[in-house]
Amino acid sequence: MPVIAALDPARHDRSRFACGVEALDRYLRMQAGQDARRRVAAPYVLLEPPSAAVIGFYTLSNTSIRSAELPATLVKKLPRYPILPATLLGRLAVDGTRRGEGFGTLLLLDAFRRCLRSEAATLAVVVDAKDAAAASFYERHEFLRLTDLPDRLFKPMAEIEALFAKAGS
Repeated sequence: MPVIAALDPARHDRSRFACGVEALDRYLRMQAGQDARRRVAAPYVLLEPPSAAVIGFYTLSNTSIRSAELPATLVKKLPRYPILPATLLGRLAVDGTRRGEGFGTLLLLDAFRRCLRSEAATLAVVVDAKDAAAASFYERHEFLRLTDLPDRLFKPMAEIEALFAKAGS
């Protein structure tokens, strides 16, 4: 049964992870642990115990969105702050040998749950799509594109909350 846990560089084997995007592979192997220690990102890894091999990961950190970047229909419902709090889903990747098994969606839903449980206010989960395939993945999960930044997508927390309320979890 897969589990998702905070990255522990001493216990989790990142050496064989290969998602097909060198920047993501290198990040997991060489920088994720440093980012966690420095508190600039919170990396989470997908494992299938008893194996310590990482089969997927994502990172969360705080960010902000300019209200001018959001659709007018959403802005109308918000306070008139020029900058709004958000959570950045900075990286999300699944090992190439495990693609097509639903692990990307599993990681995404776990990230949503963590955002909902957070005590810090956040308006939305934001992602920066690295390519068209990544953008397509997020759009299948009903992320919307920001007005002036076509590679930056977001999903309002109200929609994430409704998703889990509907699912009963």
